[in-house]
Amino acid sequence: MTWVKTLLGPKSKYDHSIPYTYEARVSVAEWSDAYNSYFSDTICGLVNYLHEKNIRPNQVSLFEIYQDHEAPLETCYCIDTRDWWLARRSLCQSLKEHYKEHIQDGHCSFEDRSTKVYGS
Repeated sequence: MTWVKTLLGPKSKYDHSIPYTYEARVSVAEWSDAYNSYFSDTICGLVNYLHEKNIRPNQVSLFEIYQDHEAPLETCYCIDTRDWWLARRSLCQSLKEHYKEHIQDGHCSFEDRSTKVYGS
């Protein structure tokens, strides 16, 4: 990794047409507005984490975080017919329409980013 990439970060983070990062807000209790937040630079990293932690989609609100605003991301892009998280390859296929020109056969604008998840 070059020092420029280390200093500036992934090139795709400067593309304002796609989210800067993603957030999953996981409800703590049905009767409360409290939630735990998890962040990842990629939706595939975040969805994979939720799957590994056995967090059900109906407990989660997903958000696309841009430089100047946030927007909800409909969970329907990320779940299968059994209402469970999609595997990475299927997730990419599902998101092709949502991220036109950013996810295409053999290319993904997010591939320079980390899939690591942060949060509590």
